[in-house]
Amino acid sequence: MWAAVFQTQTRFNKMPIMVDDVMRLLGSIAEERKMKAAVKHSGKGALITGAVAFIGGLVGGPPGIAAGGAVGGLLGAWMTSGQFKPIPQIIMELPPAEQQKLFNEVTAIVRHLEWTDAVQLTTLVMGSEALKQQLLALLVNYVTKELRAEVRYDD
Repeated sequence: MWAAVFQTQTRFNKMPIMVDDVMRLLGSIAEERKMKAAVKHSGKGALITGAVAFIGGLVGGPPGIAAGGAVGGLLGAWMTSGQFKPIPQIIMELPPAEQQKLFNEVTAIVRHLEWTDAVQLTTLVMGSEALKQQLLALLVNYVTKELRAEVRYDD
């Protein structure tokens, strides 16, 4: 009888996972998929496009505006592209409030699991393709919607 009580007791005494542990879990998933993200600097690109189009208009009149807009658009796109950072790094650099938001979403997905520590939680999640896919979708959604970033997978 005491064994049954003890098992029931320990089943409900899950170790509270810390925000850092969940960020590391998400980082492991992102690292496995070699995910990177680039925050879109559309304002900078638009400013460059507009400036070059303006200069083109001053130099060449209406045809100069068209040519300047085209050149400025290409220049703006080139200058703002390629600024990708690994998602694990981005996750660890998030402000505490954003990490807490992600933490809450992750714990809603993994609440049914039984674990004793963060290492075991990571092992359970990494061993389940379904859980990894759920957390990957959550992470991609967060990065694209909340951070307004473009996600890329390097192979």
